[in-house]
Amino acid sequence: LRYLPIPQQVGERPKYEVLGGMPGITWGVLYDKFLEKNVLDHKLGGRDLEHCFFINHDKTGGSCAVYRSLEQKLIVVSFRGTCRPIDLVTDASIFQVPWVEGEYTDEELATIPKVHVGFRKSLNSISRRLKELLLATVAPGESISDYDLLVTGHSLGGALATGFVADVAEYGIDAGRSLPQKEPSEEWWKAIANTFMGKAAEEKAARDPPRPKSLRMYNFGSPRVGDSNFAELFELLMEKGNIDQAYRIVNSQDIIARVPRPMLNIDYEHCGRTVLIEEPLGVEGDGEIDAAVVDSDPKHVLWVEGESDFDRVDPIRDYRNATRSPTAKGALLSELFQAFQETNLASSPDDAMKNLQD
Repeated sequence: LRYLPIPQQVGERPKYEVLGGMPGITWGVLYDKFLEKNVLDHKLGGRDLEHCFFINHDKTGGSCAVYRSLEQKLIVVSFRGTCRPIDLVTDASIFQVPWVEGEYTDEELATIPKVHVGFRKSLNSISRRLKELLLATVAPGESISDYDLLVTGHSLGGALATGFVADVAEYGIDAGRSLPQKEPSEEWWKAIANTFMGKAAEEKAARDPPRPKSLRMYNFGSPRVGDSNFAELFELLMEKGNIDQAYRIVNSQDIIARVPRPMLNIDYEHCGRTVLIEEPLGVEGDGEIDAAVVDSDPKHVLWVEGESDFDRVDPIRDYRNATRSPTAKGALLSELFQAFQETNLASSPDDAMKNLQD
């Protein structure tokens, strides 16, 4: 990593140009056009939004970028999704390990929160460095407790965002270790004190790890991260106010948001509130889509769990009855069959299963 000195006095800042990660897609331009319609009366990221640093671990593929707005006292952590071969290895490692690293009895293992081993390994490889640099991202003389922290990510990045938020929500920004562990961590201020704080670190020795002013998570297309015990822990942190907001924005047709599936003795459950985006379909008696119904209910494009004023069965969460049979409605094979049905590769999910076996 390279470091640039933090200016003691902030003058007029040039506007940070937000680019896209794919050729031809410039999200900053789209956002500015959105604002021109007066839908929002303020800049979500501030007029001085700037990129601070990027962290990447070569072996695990764990990556994230951090942005800040001194104007709005906002720090954004964005985790990268799957885009390299090593990320596929991370995604495929579906077995679970304890969320808090350490030794456990068999009885304890049955009740403690557990998470996807690949997601934890990837996040663990960059989390400590990320927290060390986050503490130094604020303006001179300010504290991380003066700043709102927004965490986001897509696909694999959404899973890493969920784990990072759970850690910060329960323990604060503990830069004395990576992810939670039974063993005592080092002093959270030690690494940055040697670089930024000097003797002032002695005054912080008795303090607990600091917390941001607010903690929010908006992730996109996130897979399931942990078991039901981990999901219950996440929910408890939301109820206590340690997490101010946690939304999972998903496309109703996205298969990634439906994995990993619970199987055998491996339990998986989603964290946070589902925000479902889909095309509303009105169906007449003959099964044909009624365009008038579609046009008359635009609000049905977006459904927010626990907040929308209309009923909806969440297909992302409601998997229990659907997984009794591998070819049942809502099961993975059935969904894949529906996606490729028009190709006439199989006449039914059962035929698809038989073809796979052959």
